[in-house]
Amino acid sequence: MPTPRVSIVIVNWKTPKLLAKCLETINNDPAHEQFEIFVIDNNSGDESVAMLQKDFQYVHLIVNDDNLGFSKACNQAIPKASGTYVLLLNPDTEVPDRGISKLADFMDANPDCGAAGPKVLNPDGSLQLACRRAFPSPTAAFYRITYLSRIFPNNPTFSQYNFSSADPGQQLEVDALAGAAMMVRRQAIDEVGLLDEDIFMYGEDIDWCWRIKQAKWKIWYVPESVIYHAHGAASRLRPVGATINLHKGMHVFYKKHLAQKYWAPFNSLVYAAIWSRAALFILINLGRGLLRNGNLSARSGS
Repeated sequence: MPTPRVSIVIVNWKTPKLLAKCLETINNDPAHEQFEIFVIDNNSGDESVAMLQKDFQYVHLIVNDDNLGFSKACNQAIPKASGTYVLLLNPDTEVPDRGISKLADFMDANPDCGAAGPKVLNPDGSLQLACRRAFPSPTAAFYRITYLSRIFPNNPTFSQYNFSSADPGQQLEVDALAGAAMMVRRQAIDEVGLLDEDIFMYGEDIDWCWRIKQAKWKIWYVPESVIYHAHGAASRLRPVGATINLHKGMHVFYKKHLAQKYWAPFNSLVYAAIWSRAALFILINLGRGLLRNGNLSARSGS
């Protein structure tokens, strides 16, 4: 059997219908026979595994007894993958019009490219800004916290983190991509290692991109490849947990890659800001939940 061109790694948790649609769209690529697909089910406890065993028997299925998180689950499959390129892909994505092949074509043509990502769109066609990013920094964080990046989205200084002043239709060398859809060269993985398992989910993509760039590989945003992403379909089931994991990822990344550049008192302020932000988001989510439950109670009592 010929060596696969692309190994696709999908971590699933309680999204069976979206996963089935994702796999169907992958099969629409004329070159899908050059792909191998791994699905790691993180103890969904629903029909996901049975659906895969019945309708997608060609998938390499890994079934976990616990929810191991995104990084650890991906790391179960990546060493088993034999493709020239490894594509991390969320189960809540759809891949139209040769999206995977176009990324692989780009990497074939650019041997110094360690990772490439597509234009990631919301279901309504708007751009998901996380698909092309600069690395986090205190300056970029300040522009985001003060909303200067939103007030002046076309200003290259204020919008530096998400490149929102750049044309979304043009190829762009970037610092980081989104783990929802990111293709990485096997040679680069062999050099930098697997995903950081200290990060349960959120932030592992930025950390991986950091290490890939430190190894002198380039990272590119390739808008000719388009992928649709229903962002957060699984994490919406646990909004508080998702918020904690997001901010833990921020903490781990800063401590690992940036803290050594600054004095300890400044770092303490950064950590405090990260977890204060997390607490605020949790309170907002809890407040929304109380309001939603109150409205439901009022309707049922009317």
